[in-house]
Amino acid sequence: MKTFVIGDIHGAHKALIQCLKKAKFNYKKDRLIVLGDVCDRHREVGECIDELLQIDNCDYIIGNHDLWTLDWVQKGVKDELWLKQGGMDTIASYEKREMPQAHIDFLSGGCAWIVFDNKLFVHGGFNHEIPIEKQDFDILAWDRDLIRNAVEMNLQDKKYKFGGYEEVYIGHTPTDHFGSDKPLHFCNVWDMDTGAGHGGKLTIMNVATKKFWQSDPTSVLYDH
Repeated sequence: MKTFVIGDIHGAHKALIQCLKKAKFNYKKDRLIVLGDVCDRHREVGECIDELLQIDNCDYIIGNHDLWTLDWVQKGVKDELWLKQGGMDTIASYEKREMPQAHIDFLSGGCAWIVFDNKLFVHGGFNHEIPIEKQDFDILAWDRDLIRNAVEMNLQDKKYKFGGYEEVYIGHTPTDHFGSDKPLHFCNVWDMDTGAGHGGKLTIMNVATKKFWQSDPTSVLYDH
């Protein structure tokens, strides 16, 4: 079984399909780790979740935008900041149908983090001085300190390992913050959010080989 990791999808189904096809991802035999933020910013959230539900070995980590979406669908809460940051697109995605229970179960069943082979997968980041098991869900979904610290530490010691993990994979902070449209590697941290939610590309990577594939920019796939 090959293991792939994919960055923040943000409702970009066309981009998701491009990535899976380019990587020759096998829906039955391969494993996909989704780093969160499946929701918001593009209006194909429903199609994205439908696609992910077809994958036999799909591990989904919940992101901050997904938490906002769950507040809306489970509690009727429409956070004002959420609406301004892509929530309206998620609502529009379900204008013609209520969110199916299978989609609610998918989102609510998301993990806060995943560890295997001493590799950590988390949406935002974590406090590397505290065991991951003891950290607050909101911190794991929202943290940006890890990537900032990794950028700084990379200038001093590229071999430094945050949390003692061999590798750490995150989304949440677009790589264009650091002038790149590709995955970035600082110390043991890989930033996989290449800006699909902001007109950039979606990226999928083979965890073992580090080979990656990208969609067209979403600014091209979606006329805005």
